[in-house]
Amino acid sequence: MTMKIAFQGEPGAFSHAAARGVFPDASFVPKVTFEEAMAAVQSGEADRAVLPVENSLYGRITDIHHLLPESGLFIIGETYLRIEMNLLGVPGATIADLTAVQSQPPALGQCRKFIAQHNLRTINGADTAGSAREVAAKGDKTVAAIGSRLAGEIYGLDLLQANIEDEGHNTTRFLVMSRDKQEAPAGSGKVKTTFVFRVRNVPAALYKAMGGFATNGINMTKLESYMVGGAFTATQFYADIEGHPSDVGVQHAFEELSFFTDQFRILGVYPASEPK
Repeated sequence: MTMKIAFQGEPGAFSHAAARGVFPDASFVPKVTFEEAMAAVQSGEADRAVLPVENSLYGRITDIHHLLPESGLFIIGETYLRIEMNLLGVPGATIADLTAVQSQPPALGQCRKFIAQHNLRTINGADTAGSAREVAAKGDKTVAAIGSRLAGEIYGLDLLQANIEDEGHNTTRFLVMSRDKQEAPAGSGKVKTTFVFRVRNVPAALYKAMGGFATNGINMTKLESYMVGGAFTATQFYADIEGHPSDVGVQHAFEELSFFTDQFRILGVYPASEPK
């Protein structure tokens, strides 16, 4: 039975490309929002969701950090996608034909040098894949889209020039979400554990809570804070560590953490992936 994978965006979005990289033989369920992509997994419409959590240029994807802990879903994997901006034109168009380029503002911002070099007018689109679809539908050789190669394939656009981005280190990390808890077995290689916690409202609580990870040699690769419930004193933390909950050092660190927190929950234990 073919798996169904939800992602946020239109067909051809970078999230679609990331999902296809993890599940090449699946069918895909595009959703407008992160909430809808998660809801598709919750309801059984989709088997998994592949969602962006952070980008090397722009930092965290804020909505995801708020939504993940309350979604009831589990993180079962991660993947990294190198974000390559491609110039996509209608069939037969050339760069010399162009007077304008359309994409979402962050994508346009990442290609400023190319756009200035060719004296192109910019058109703000809702997203990269939607811009590719609109350019294809209009059939105007003077307007190109900036997006993924996949978007060009889906909407029948020609690849006029690849990798037109200013910086070559734009990478997005994606999480694979499931309804069912599927923890990577201990001793199965490099593992990450993601968890959320809320410190007690006492002096130096966070400092003391973090001490156990340092003294037990646990590498914390991510620590993000955000307020919950509209209360300035109710700060929740989202963290990634390298290690498995069954590792002795992780067990000791979690024990020490428990003394200074009033909420703690593991969101996933999954094989670590390497940035591309």
